[in-house]
Amino acid sequence: MISIIISSANAEQLKQVTKNITATIGVPFEIISTDNSHGEKGICEIYNRGAKTAKYDILCFMHEDVSIHTQDWGNKVISTFADNPKLGLIGIAGTAYKPISPSGWEGIGAINLYINIIQSYKYIKKEPDTIYINPTNEGLPRVACVDGVWLCTPKKVALEYPFDEALFKGFHCYDIDFSFSVAQAYEIAVTYDVLLNHFSEGNYGRAWVDENIKLHKKWIHYFPVNLQGLANKEQIKAEKITFKSYVDKLIKLNYPTKAAYTVLFMGNKYWSLSPNLFFKLGFYTLKRYLKLVKV
Repeated sequence: MISIIISSANAEQLKQVTKNITATIGVPFEIISTDNSHGEKGICEIYNRGAKTAKYDILCFMHEDVSIHTQDWGNKVISTFADNPKLGLIGIAGTAYKPISPSGWEGIGAINLYINIIQSYKYIKKEPDTIYINPTNEGLPRVACVDGVWLCTPKKVALEYPFDEALFKGFHCYDIDFSFSVAQAYEIAVTYDVLLNHFSEGNYGRAWVDENIKLHKKWIHYFPVNLQGLANKEQIKAEKITFKSYVDKLIKLNYPTKAAYTVLFMGNKYWSLSPNLFFKLGFYTLKRYLKLVKV
């Protein structure tokens, strides 16, 4: 039995996903949806309220712009938690290495990704991709964080480690932050037992950057998260790619150099990983802002 919690921005999409859930879940369920079509409430606030009012022991926080292809997926989720008592959170996409550098859940360096999803596109003209990545061929690989398109967790975990609605008042970084919070006491994993089609790829503008800076200030002591023991050389490569991508995005969105250097100096994390990397990223930032390096 599962309580499904949705922040709804589109009544028609909510109707469609409700039909889809009814046809595929295979167990008793409830849908706790909140009309947020005007974006008045942050997703953390909505998810926390839903968790408190949910009547079932397993919660599923999910986007409404999805279609789940797996039949009887509710029983698969319930069994996953029953068979793994240390497990606190599962998703359908995650990474075992979360860089120091601000990024989405995956990091740009594409190191140790675990994904099982059909990705459709809303903002660019592109055919849907079926993305399956499982570098260790595990059925339930441990990860540092998971994507928020579809998250399942026991209710007791969501109440013990609620979404940080005081800090994250919008619609970005809630999934990474929640993952890190839950990981303080439980394991996080990607399941390959559930396949869904996500109808949009996300939009990473200034709101995303602002929330990511908040995330990194909060968790800088925790970065990088390196669950599978990547070698220093591999970490440096991932950090270099991710940080450069972050700087390029800052420039595109007209952020001052301070936004880049604030992260570079935060917690001395880059210096601890590699003084050479620290200086290279500093010079790259300067040259990009002086337009001496083109993307």
